[in-house]
Amino acid sequence: MAQIHVIQRDGSKRTIEAPEGEPLMEALRDENTGVEGTCGGTCSCGTCHVYVAGDWQGKAGGRSDEEDMMLEALEEYVELRPGSRLACRIEVSNALDGLEVEIAPPVE
Repeated sequence: MAQIHVIQRDGSKRTIEAPEGEPLMEALRDENTGVEGTCGGTCSCGTCHVYVAGDWQGKAGGRSDEEDMMLEALEEYVELRPGSRLACRIEVSNALDGLEVEIAPPVE
């Protein structure tokens, strides 16, 4: 298990436990952080958009072309930042123990 430090949409902070080998989206969704993951992790809805803290961006891996395209589609609805990621594309590992993410605003 990895501890993930989460800044929720209301600005409150909490720490959750995320199982190794699973997408971060599942842990965030299951812990009621505001992440919906309505597409089930197929990188097609953007409801798991998070901002990965600067120091963690390299450790969380790079974005795929598919993830870039989905984030670009969100750009007119929500702010994108250098750390913008889809949590369904971040696989939890021991290397991410202590990861800091902020839940992005919902797409409306």
